Amino acid sequence: MIRRALACLFTLGLVACATQPRPSTPPKQTAPQPRPVPAPTGSVPAETSVERRADAAPVDLTPVPFEVARANFIRDTAARFGLDPAFIEATLARANWREDTIKLMSKPAERTIGWNEYRPRFITASRISAGQAFLAEHRAQLSRVEQRTGVPAEIIVAILGVETSYGGYTGKTPVIDALYTLAFRYPRSGNPDRAQYEARRELFFRDELAQLFALAKEQRLDLSTLTGSYAGAMGLGQFMPSSYRDFGVDGDGDGRIDLLTDLDDVFASVANYFVKKGGAYGWERGGPVAVQARLAPDAVEFNPDDWTPTWTLGELATRGYTPLTPVPAGETATPVTLSTSSGPQYWLGFRNYYAITRYNNSKMYAMAVWQLSEAIAGRPLPPA
Repeated sequence: MIRRALACLFTLGLVACATQPRPSTPPKQTAPQPRPVPAPTGSVPAETSVERRADAAPVDLTPVPFEVARANFIRDTAARFGLDPAFIEATLARANWREDTIKLMSKPAERTIGWNEYRPRFITASRISAGQAFLAEHRAQLSRVEQRTGVPAEIIVAILGVETSYGGYTGKTPVIDALYTLAFRYPRSGNPDRAQYEARRELFFRDELAQLFALAKEQRLDLSTLTGSYAGAMGLGQFMPSSYRDFGVDGDGDGRIDLLTDLDDVFASVANYFVKKGGAYGWERGGPVAVQARLAPDAVEFNPDDWTPTWTLGELATRGYTPLTPVPAGETATPVTLSTSSGPQYWLGFRNYYAITRYNNSKMYAMAVWQLSEAIAGRPLPPA
């Protein structure tokens, strides 16, 4: 969950995205200007773009020497979480710079792919059958979580399937190394237009590094043994430290929250993330996720700047969108465009679709998770 839709599109075995910045629920946009349907080639499909939020505070770009930034971090983290500064210093002294992390974080997507290429990377016969086996094996635990939270068991399983192949690969990079690298050496492109974004990303990872120290204290974790993704996400659900602390749940009542090996805690925490991360638009028990739609031939494609599902069906109808299957009365949605080799697919994403995008800020990711969950549950899939 870490706000990098483009990077996540090309990560097949380990998506590592279970955190994002924690803004309040965005307000509904007023009278945005619809944009024309993109050309079949040479354009960037809307679903590969992150939400265009304009509420981020500007960051001071004045350079700070590494030694000063590091010392400030140790002092502030110790005060913030009641930690021994000497422990933080000693831990950072053993951390290593990860050139592979820098390379992966700075590597641009080679090209933009469409939904017809993206979906087969995650929705495969082997991933579906493995998910069905995983669901069958842990049905009792998952059913208890579903009953308590309203998040379907197959949605929880699909997240684990996309993120770590049901725990088959959770990452081998030392978490302390990954976060130390990105906290103080986040790659810079030199592009002035990206300077604010890159500075915010470094501060984001610096906060995640601080959160890691707090997490280790709270859950009695050995920082020297923690491994995860190249960006510092951990466990079967690939939670970043802040999400681990904010949304982690002690699912079996043993007094600890273990998202690395304890399936009861993992299942409960993934469901809790869906329920709470979206704020007012967190998971709705029994609510729809998405339905395909038709766009009138004389209408222009509508891609809102954020994906909050606040548009009524009447408002969407005035823009030319008609759902192809019945929708419960009173539902609100966001339009979703998926580019394919045969032309765009149009969907309406509801509150539960939005909840999935909070796990990873990518329209195609959310659609892949939902469709994988449908396949795991034995329900038919729409064509890619």
